[in-house]
Amino acid sequence: MSRVLGRVARGAPPVHALMSIGGRWREATSGARMDCIDPTTEELLGTVPAAGAADADLAVRTAQEASGPWRALGWTKRAALLRDLAAAVAEVADRLAVLDTLDSGNPIAGMRGDIDSTVRELHYYAGLAGQTHGESTPTGAETVSFTRREPYGVVVRIVPFNHPFKFACGKAAAALAAGNAVIVKPGEQTSLSAIALAEIAEAVLPPGVLTVLTGTGTELGEALVGHPGVQRVAFTGSVPTGRRILTTAARNLAHVTLELGGKNPLIVCPDVDPRTAARDAVASMNIARSNGQSCGSTSRLYVHERIRAEFTEALLERVRALRVGDPCDEANDVGPVAFAEHHARVLDHIERAKASGATVAVGGSRPPGPERGYFVEPTVFTDVTDDMPIAREEVFGPVMAVMGFTDLDDAVRRANDTDYGLTANVYTRDLRVAHRLAGELQAGYVYVNGTGRRPPGSPFGGWKHSGLGKENSHQELLSYTREKTITITLPAADPDWS
Repeated sequence: MSRVLGRVARGAPPVHALMSIGGRWREATSGARMDCIDPTTEELLGTVPAAGAADADLAVRTAQEASGPWRALGWTKRAALLRDLAAAVAEVADRLAVLDTLDSGNPIAGMRGDIDSTVRELHYYAGLAGQTHGESTPTGAETVSFTRREPYGVVVRIVPFNHPFKFACGKAAAALAAGNAVIVKPGEQTSLSAIALAEIAEAVLPPGVLTVLTGTGTELGEALVGHPGVQRVAFTGSVPTGRRILTTAARNLAHVTLELGGKNPLIVCPDVDPRTAARDAVASMNIARSNGQSCGSTSRLYVHERIRAEFTEALLERVRALRVGDPCDEANDVGPVAFAEHHARVLDHIERAKASGATVAVGGSRPPGPERGYFVEPTVFTDVTDDMPIAREEVFGPVMAVMGFTDLDDAVRRANDTDYGLTANVYTRDLRVAHRLAGELQAGYVYVNGTGRRPPGSPFGGWKHSGLGKENSHQELLSYTREKTITITLPAADPDWS
């Protein structure tokens, strides 16, 4: 066994992790490995295999062999095993949260929330597992026509670095419940907890039903998505990578769903308490959950001029109060971003915003405290115009831009003036305004007076360049099945039958 869980710690010898294919722990065929760096200390936590095309082929073939018996098991037994998996995850929840904090830099409180959310998601899809039934069609007396839904067989699930365990495990739940074998490729920078998932699943699920492969997107991801044995691919990540996946999967006409980026607006109307709205604006940026590295974060704040000064003052006060430091320390709210290249990218966004004329109201650089680590101060820009890059490009870090408005129609037009369409948020006490804006904002998910938390069962997915398909709902379960229509012509009655 790989035995990552419980062995990864600061000051401990780096772990030499393996990956799981068909219930067997393996190195990459090439022998290549990738480093896992603690973004807080920049020290080596361990290494994982850098799998390639040969490993992808073996994983797909193994998953194909496992998928038939898993489907034949029936939904009630699959649901029971998903509940067992949820219980096994809950049993080691704190160790998983610490592992993700060490590997990703996300605050420990946020990672505990991620593990709790994963357990709920497993139970949710276990409860839905029987809801893949078909429909009957009215016909004449001589025929019977009906549909049924069947799993694809093998599903490839590629997930990003920002919520490592939650995405590796929770986003496999619907596909498993529907009767598919699942191959998970975690983010190459935060792979350790996905390997821990394989350790946990080994004692619960049949071999080959859940495979974890570690490697780069350009080599392993490309091989998995383009494999002829894969007819269903789901990806969470950036728009450019989503386009590449869609193009590669098209060679096999595979069914693809994409949950991509966002540059999400929050419109603050003049009838709300500006201090409450400012508090919730910080919460919906997910700074204290994932250091702002969430696709649903509301990074564009459109605030009515009547309350903009008071809102901005409260926002800056709230952001200044956030404590930056070691994310394993419960006293800290903000940790480092996940890896060196992303750290440089976020700081570059900040510098380009300054150069374009935006004003740094708070933050704007590395924090003064930690000498090492990929830290970025929580940052708020004012004097931002809609044509600036900071108002148009996804930063994927703890960076917000405050802009004013006086006319609601103009605010909606500006909020919609983007290639993205993942989420939007409206703060108002006027139900007529809430209903109107919910209908006019071009986003797949609109919150009214919310902080970005969504209940299980509410479909989540983006419009425009923010993605294809829905997750977090019954629709996601059905998306991992194919509909088959069956029409039976009944034989003529036997005249001698009695």
